[in-house]
Amino acid sequence: MANTWPPAVCESAAHLRRELWPQIDQFIQRQQLPKDFVQLVEDYYLPLAEWLARQRHPGQMLVVGICGGQGSGKSTLTEFLQMVWAQMGLDTVGFSLDDLYLTRAERALLAERVHPLLATRGAPGTHDVQLGLDTIAALRARDPARVVPIPRFDKSIDDRAPESTWTQWRGAADILLFEGWCVGARPWLDAAEPINRLERAADADGHWRSYVNAQLDGPYRQLFAQLDRLLMLKVPDMGCVLEWRRLQERKLRARSGGGMSDEVLERFVQHYERITRNLLQEMPARADCVFELGWDHRIAGLRLNVTAA
Repeated sequence: MANTWPPAVCESAAHLRRELWPQIDQFIQRQQLPKDFVQLVEDYYLPLAEWLARQRHPGQMLVVGICGGQGSGKSTLTEFLQMVWAQMGLDTVGFSLDDLYLTRAERALLAERVHPLLATRGAPGTHDVQLGLDTIAALRARDPARVVPIPRFDKSIDDRAPESTWTQWRGAADILLFEGWCVGARPWLDAAEPINRLERAADADGHWRSYVNAQLDGPYRQLFAQLDRLLMLKVPDMGCVLEWRRLQERKLRARSGGGMSDEVLERFVQHYERITRNLLQEMPARADCVFELGWDHRIAGLRLNVTAA
């Protein structure tokens, strides 16, 4: 692993900054981002955009996976990359692993037949993996005459959005961004003992976590095999995931009266804990690019797989 961008990438990124500064400035204002976001753009976001663009082979779509916990900045990064690539003349499309959630009725049936915890969206086993595979395959075909519906899940109703509201992608895509909290995750090896109160109380016999792990080792392995490049936004630790999500929920409660209480949130996050801990342990060694995040949400360092440079 290297901790710097290749010199040619840095030179091109500096050129992009000069060329695209009006668009970058508009993006920062539109997103209401802090002034120091400019430094993040210069040091990481623009070099990443250039580095990934160089990974694409002409006439083929590059599939980029972005793995990062809640509050790690996946959405902002995704929108920024798409803005830059559009200015570079590249056609990009994106969707989230969250957009592949099974419908509420499908999860209720799964909870009845397999385990009650599967009614809660989030863990592997609660997504329509085949929908993801079919969507990626259709986009890879790059058929200019074909219209590809891009899935969308509506979290406000905890259900899949009507297909009539999905984005209809037309033409060939140069880059697909596929982001999610566990994109690229692999099965864990030490599943014997519960690691938190949720697992001890609701999955004492390990049936739920065994099912989740089997999904990672089966359908999800096939889905994540579609990735050509994998970027990890590495949070400092599991406590940081909980704290960042707690801040989000408190802001939501203050703004709209909605959102989860701290107690409900703590239980909810425990659905993600086992996989998150495994990701933090094993993914940095194999991801093509790792952004090391600090507790202040800022990127504190870079780890680049030199074989993908």
